Amino acid sequence: MEQLVTDFAANLHIVPLVGLVMLCLGLLGWSADKLVNEAVTLSRKSGIPKTVVGATIVSLGTTAPEAAVSVWAALDGAPDLALGNAVGSIICDTGLILGIATLICPLKIDRAIVSRQGWLQLMAGTLLVLACMPWSSLGTTLTTGGNLSQLGGAAFVVLLALYLWGSTKWTAGSLSEEATDDDEDHAPVVLPLVILKLVLAIAGVVLSAQVLIPAVQELAIRAGVPTAVIAVSLVAFGTSLPELVTAVTAARRGHGELAIGNVVGADILNVLFVAGVAAVVTPSGLDTSPHFFRILFPAMMCILIVFRVGVMASKEHLKFGQVGWILLLGFVVATILNFTLAPEEVLNSH
Repeated sequence: MEQLVTDFAANLHIVPLVGLVMLCLGLLGWSADKLVNEAVTLSRKSGIPKTVVGATIVSLGTTAPEAAVSVWAALDGAPDLALGNAVGSIICDTGLILGIATLICPLKIDRAIVSRQGWLQLMAGTLLVLACMPWSSLGTTLTTGGNLSQLGGAAFVVLLALYLWGSTKWTAGSLSEEATDDDEDHAPVVLPLVILKLVLAIAGVVLSAQVLIPAVQELAIRAGVPTAVIAVSLVAFGTSLPELVTAVTAARRGHGELAIGNVVGADILNVLFVAGVAAVVTPSGLDTSPHFFRILFPAMMCILIVFRVGVMASKEHLKFGQVGWILLLGFVVATILNFTLAPEEVLNSH
């Protein structure tokens, strides 16, 4: 689909191309608004906390682009892109997206759920680094890199199933504070219809983002932006766009739990789902270049630790401003280091 959209955008005159970008932006915003509406409705009527809805159902939908990009990259023999997309998305999700959402307004947190999901988020990132380490020759980590084996990917997929099962069990029989038996809203709600609307809204967000990125890329090419810069910057950001619009919309409308849940869940899924499946479809696993151990993995872990400390230091709301600025700064520093210190072959591989 991406190639079809790219070819279509390349053949458009500048005016309809700009119109396509504007149309996609409008559809993206409208779909994100509907997504938040239906996610909140599902939470209130089913009793499932917003954080859990964001961390499971919404995150599974919004991480679909990352999974698609990484699997195809792995099949095409580009393991750096496959794994780099997953790691880059974690850095983008937690640093940029959560940083922006936190600056929009104080994000309300459900401490019990965020603590549990947050520790899983940090553990998933740590597990990814450990799984990629060359344990038989640790001294060569910074010179030859490592590998996420096919067996390791399979283990991640098993953990993914356990994570989804555990999320269901943790919420079984429990009601969120906003759950209601129609005491506040007497309008009848059919849950299967709400779920269908939620799935359609997620599809609208993902598809509009998938069309928007190639269209913007074509505009950038016509504006003279270097191809290498476009490729490296738009891959992780483009596949993280669904999480960005969902988190910003949720934060703007006062549903901070949904924004945090979506980002935390997306980070977990980027490891267990995106990296795991990409490794499973590659017999030799995903080779991990030294650049990951020098820049990407340390940046990812630093940002995840900052978020974890921020949650631990907060009470009912994620600390306004302080955590947001630190996360944004971490994202900017990681991006600059990635561009300036990445070897030429890494840039060209994208």
